[in-house]
Amino acid sequence: MTGASGAVYGIELLRQLRCHYDTVYLLLSDAARVVFATEMDWSVPQNVKKATQFITEQTALGEGNLEIHSTQNWMSPTASGSSAPQQMIVCPCSTGTLSAIANGASDNLIERAADVVIKERGQLIMVPRETPFSTIHLRNMLSLSEMGVTIMPAAPGFYHKPQSIEDCVNFMVARIMDHLKLDHNLSQRWGYKASE
Repeated sequence: MTGASGAVYGIELLRQLRCHYDTVYLLLSDAARVVFATEMDWSVPQNVKKATQFITEQTALGEGNLEIHSTQNWMSPTASGSSAPQQMIVCPCSTGTLSAIANGASDNLIERAADVVIKERGQLIMVPRETPFSTIHLRNMLSLSEMGVTIMPAAPGFYHKPQSIEDCVNFMVARIMDHLKLDHNLSQRWGYKASE
């Protein structure tokens, strides 16, 4: 999770991923902590152990499901191709992080982990939350797309007639889960009625 607006997307995604994986790694930037404070009134501790406990309690994730790694922890399994996960989602993704990853400028663990997933031919999904996109942003997205990265802007649809912010968030998280090929009950699919 980076410093783009939309922390709620990342939190709901964490809740969903815990249903499918024994461990979910969370790489949390300092700017993401600012977004948590601004959007959710959460003061996420700098200490990774305390941060893990805090987010686990806030999201009811359950013990042992979440591992937070400092963006300067170069010994994290996510920093090397020999132990990197095959899937990574940057959600929400700032345009600064997008640029760094597109250009191979790995100055922190988030950027390095994404670089590793790309080089190891894993699945990388990036969820930028910005508007409007500048030409620079679009070029960076095109460059990443040409490398096989899925660019999924935080742009919820409305054909499911959302009644709340949660419905809009769930729409986006459902699309991410679809691309990960993971089951979910977050939103109604196009062409299906609720009873089907």
